[in-house]
Amino acid sequence: MLFIGERVRLRKLSSEDAGTYHEWRNDLEVMHYTSPSLDVFTLADTESFITSIAESTTSKSYIIEEIKTGKPIGITSLINIDFTNRNAECIIDIGDKDYWSKGFGREAFQLLLEFAFKELNLHKVVLRVFSFNERAIKLYQKLSFEEEGRLKEQLYRNGAWHDVVLMGLLKRKYKRNS
Repeated sequence: MLFIGERVRLRKLSSEDAGTYHEWRNDLEVMHYTSPSLDVFTLADTESFITSIAESTTSKSYIIEEIKTGKPIGITSLINIDFTNRNAECIIDIGDKDYWSKGFGREAFQLLLEFAFKELNLHKVVLRVFSFNERAIKLYQKLSFEEEGRLKEQLYRNGAWHDVVLMGLLKRKYKRNS
């Protein structure tokens, strides 16, 4: 399945993406903002992880590509999809730091939300974000996500405790061009 925006497209994650995803997954600066664990992964770990996602019936993961160059710049996913209650958790990582703070993540996330709400007919999507990731929180708020709770001092990073912010978005509150 292919999703196309103005500057990015989403394509299904495949085993051929293991090398690129492996680089992002082992970039501590990238993972600082998204992963609760700053472990280093082997290529075999990454390949196994991609296989588990591809075979899962409750997740859908997509590589974010810049249209102009065809270059993979990140990954976005719906995970823990609950088709009975019509909800899922969503994630996004812009793995190529040259694309940070330039609107590519927003465009990719909008494509994922369009799919979640219009194609899968989900009622709600949720996400988790570290409290120090102000850039991401601002993006999610612009997309109409609302804070629903906090896991207090859930993450220890750089010698300090940080909250994990839980945010949610109901289908009826999502605005495509917000």
